[in-house]
Amino acid sequence: MFDLLIKSQMKKLILTLILGLLAFQTAMSQTPKEADPKDVASLDAIMKAVYDVISGDAEKKRDWDRFRSLFHKDAKLIPTGKNAQTGVIASRFLTPEEYITRSGPVLERDGFHEREFARHVDLYGNIAQVFSTYHAFRKTDDKTPFLRGINSFQLLNDGKRWWVIGIYWQAETADNKIPAKYLKNRN
Repeated sequence: MFDLLIKSQMKKLILTLILGLLAFQTAMSQTPKEADPKDVASLDAIMKAVYDVISGDAEKKRDWDRFRSLFHKDAKLIPTGKNAQTGVIASRFLTPEEYITRSGPVLERDGFHEREFARHVDLYGNIAQVFSTYHAFRKTDDKTPFLRGINSFQLLNDGKRWWVIGIYWQAETADNKIPAKYLKNRN
């Protein structure tokens, strides 16, 4: 009887240790990666890092940990546009994780190189609003973009680094061309 009690206690102890280790491993794997200081040292650096991390040819894995490290814990990514069937203009609010889940497989399957070609910056204290005009290509050596639009970045400098608070964007369409003033830089 005593042996059965000891075996039962040992099984409980081993099970508890295993569950504790699994919980610790899960918690550690969810700890966000620290940003590379070069990626977040300046407004220019974080903008370049965002474009760089989502860009790549088809079948190229993206560094989603690097992507996550650029965003504030409460950040949102907000695509907006007109529904082709209904004509209704709407937005979706995504966390960086939801963006990775929804868009990551498409970016990696089809190839996507987003390049900034004009920027309008408004900076006050520790906040910045950046209208970043982009064009997108499927392959790094493509000459003609398949897509253009404007990303509206909201950024925060907490005194130590820059954070992406939000990216709100709209792609150019035949009936909504990018105005000429957003096709050249203004800082």
